[in-house]
Amino acid sequence: MTLAIEARGLGKQYRGRWALADCTLSIPAGRVVGLVGPNGAGKSTLLNLACGQLRPTTGSVRVLGGRPGDGPEQLARVGFVAQDTPTYARLSVADHLRLGAAMNPGWDREGARRRVKQIGLDPRQKAGALSGGQRAQLALALAEAKGPELLLLDEPVAALDPVARRAFLDGVARLADQHQDRTVVLSSHVITDVERICDHLLLIAAGRVRLAGPSRELLGEHHRITAQLRTADSLPGGLTVVQESHTARNSTFVVRSAGPLPDGAWHTEPVNLEDLVLAYLSTDEPAIAPRTAGGVR
Repeated sequence: MTLAIEARGLGKQYRGRWALADCTLSIPAGRVVGLVGPNGAGKSTLLNLACGQLRPTTGSVRVLGGRPGDGPEQLARVGFVAQDTPTYARLSVADHLRLGAAMNPGWDREGARRRVKQIGLDPRQKAGALSGGQRAQLALALAEAKGPELLLLDEPVAALDPVARRAFLDGVARLADQHQDRTVVLSSHVITDVERICDHLLLIAAGRVRLAGPSRELLGEHHRITAQLRTADSLPGGLTVVQESHTARNSTFVVRSAGPLPDGAWHTEPVNLEDLVLAYLSTDEPAIAPRTAGGVR
């Protein structure tokens, strides 16, 4: 299996604080990955390590089989849009396209012009005069024209209004559809963003990977069950309790099942992606290694 990102024991420490610790994961190529977790979870640190802007304190990370940022060829294979969607305020849209062409040997000149026209940007307009949504779209157009095999998006829509957010995400979805061999990693703490366009989930909390794998398979393995008041250890074998809550009469559990959910005296409901993420974030238990390829190992 071709891997877009592979990390083994990866960690990054800032002034005595671990922003990322003992991170071991594999992300298959050709997926649209939702990187989710609360603010400060370590998402940005992981993406900056993957694009070569940071160096690990411990462990290792490989991107498309190579070391991040290791020379012009490796840099050309990775596109990165940071949270503040950086552009040069004094440069026009056309200036940005010329700069991109000068710095990237695989630059898609016609594709960049076409994309700028599609999103309605005036090539003569200065980037500093653009709205937040327009700057985000410009940053995405620049990253796309680079022709990367891996596109990393670090919460690029965090500060956008709902209309601009939807337009940006629609652009990412179209990009993924047009280039299905390309891997996209979208970092967000908004689960609905991830649910709309991503087919793979990577959940990080407190600097550690908590859950990873194809979204559909993960959802199929998790269930919410409600029964008369009981303890977690009274549940059948083969079920791992992710979250539990109790009232005076009833108990509710979010469980993970390695196979078909066994019959029991309970009511069963599926979980959606938001349910799943919140269940894992509500507990301090260690991450559960998924059975599926491309997950935590």
